[in-house]
Amino acid sequence: MAWLTDPFALPFLQRALLGGSLAAVICAVVGTWVVVRGMAFLGEAVAHGMLPGVAVAALAGWPLLVGAAASAGVMSVGVGVVARRTRLSSDTATGLLFVGMLSLGVVIVSRSRSFATDLTAILFGDVLAIQTGELTTLAVALLLILAVCAVSHRAFVALAFDRRTATTLGLRPDVANVVLGLLVTAAIVASFQALGSLLVVALLLAPAAAARQWTHRVPSTMALGAAFGVTAVVAGLLLSWHASTAGGASIAGCSVALVAVSVAVRAAVPR
Repeated sequence: MAWLTDPFALPFLQRALLGGSLAAVICAVVGTWVVVRGMAFLGEAVAHGMLPGVAVAALAGWPLLVGAAASAGVMSVGVGVVARRTRLSSDTATGLLFVGMLSLGVVIVSRSRSFATDLTAILFGDVLAIQTGELTTLAVALLLILAVCAVSHRAFVALAFDRRTATTLGLRPDVANVVLGLLVTAAIVASFQALGSLLVVALLLAPAAAARQWTHRVPSTMALGAAFGVTAVVAGLLLSWHASTAGGASIAGCSVALVAVSVAVRAAVPR
C-alpha cells in the first residue's frame, strides 16, 4: 500500500489533496444543478470568459482571484443582457461572448514576454502549488455555496422542472435563475486556481454526470457527485505522482473516466 500512502506524506501533496477535494465538493454541489438544468455550455463559457480578467491580473501583479471574479461576472451578466436586449437566443449570446472573451484574453496574454508560461498557468492551473491562503478561499466558498443552495433549494427545484409552477408558488424564477448563474460563476472562480479555466469544467460536470446515473434526487446526486469528485482527485494525484503527468489534467481525465465507467456499469446492471 506504500504506492497509495507514501505520496500523501509530502506537505505539498497534502495541500493539493485538500484543495482538490474542496474544489470537487464545490463543483459537485453546483454541477448537479448545471447537469439538471442543462447549463453545461454556460459553465464552459464562464470558465473561458475568466481569461481576460486573469490575464490582466497576472500582468499587473494583482491577485488572480480578483481578475477571475471580475471577468467571470462580466461574462455571466453579459449573457443575460445580450439575450434580453437583442434578438439573439441565449445560447447564441453565450457562444459569441465566449469566443470574444477568450480571444481578448489570448490577445492580452500575448503582450507578455512569458506568453506560453502565463497562458499555460491560467488555462491548466497548478494543483500541486496550492497554498494555505487558497485553501481558506476554497473552504469559505464551499460554506457560502452550501448556504445559498440550502436557502434556494425549493426555488431551484421548481425552476428546474416547471417554471410556471415556480411563478405560481411565488418563488420568483427569474431571481432564482440569476442566483444559480452566480453560483456557477462562484464555483468556477473559486476552483480555477487548482485546475485552471479549462480543466475546472471537467470537475464541474463529470462527477455530477456520473452520479446522475445512479440517483434521482438532487441531494443524493450532490453527495455521490462529491464522493466521485474526491475519488477523481485522489486518483489524479496518484497518477500525477507515479506517471509524472500534470496534476490538474490527471484529475480532469480521471473525473471524465469516472463518467465512462459509471455509464458502462449502469448499463450492465439490471434496472
